[in-house]
Amino acid sequence: MDLFSRSWTALRAAVADLSDEDFSRPSGCTGWLVRDLVCHLVIDAQDVLITLATPADGEPTRDALTYWEISETPPTGDDPLDALTVRLAAAYEEPHLLKFHLDDIGSAAGRAAELADPGLRVGTRDEVLTAGDYLSTYVMEWTLHHLDLIAHLPDAAPPPSEGLGRSREMLERIVGSPFPPSFSDQDALLVGTGRRPPTDAERAGLGALASGLPLYLG
Repeated sequence: MDLFSRSWTALRAAVADLSDEDFSRPSGCTGWLVRDLVCHLVIDAQDVLITLATPADGEPTRDALTYWEISETPPTGDDPLDALTVRLAAAYEEPHLLKFHLDDIGSAAGRAAELADPGLRVGTRDEVLTAGDYLSTYVMEWTLHHLDLIAHLPDAAPPPSEGLGRSREMLERIVGSPFPPSFSDQDALLVGTGRRPPTDAERAGLGALASGLPLYLG
């Protein structure tokens, strides 16, 4: 729960530090500008609030690792929900309005997470998880999207090292194999999730693992 808060706080701070011009730069998400990604974060924050307010009965059907839908097909940005996000982002017109909305609803999502009972069972996407597992998935979500946010902003602050390390650990468990020690946590996440292709040296270092990568998490 603490790592969720640190990762989310760092991501929101990175958005707050963006200049107006930064919102028109490309992000690390295919087909999305930075403004589109920030709009997606608003939707994510809404999802956190809704899910934590949706108690569920029965045993958990997913955990922090099995929550993810795995695809071998890279996103194209043409999905209807992706297209809707782009239209919503454009409707804000002024970057400061998007910043304000994220700060407003993002702060509420952060407080809700801090108050949540980790053992509470909650429902989302027709599945049941504990609140602790659900919020753990968002450590990965926040960390990956922090990397997406700063993909073309070399002076922006990176995600917290603890979030990078935890996300790498989760990805390795999903993949079923560790990444070579020569990979930094950031490189393991970028290569493992298809955010950039491996270099020739990295591909050689991955060995047999290279054939199973990348994994696209949704």
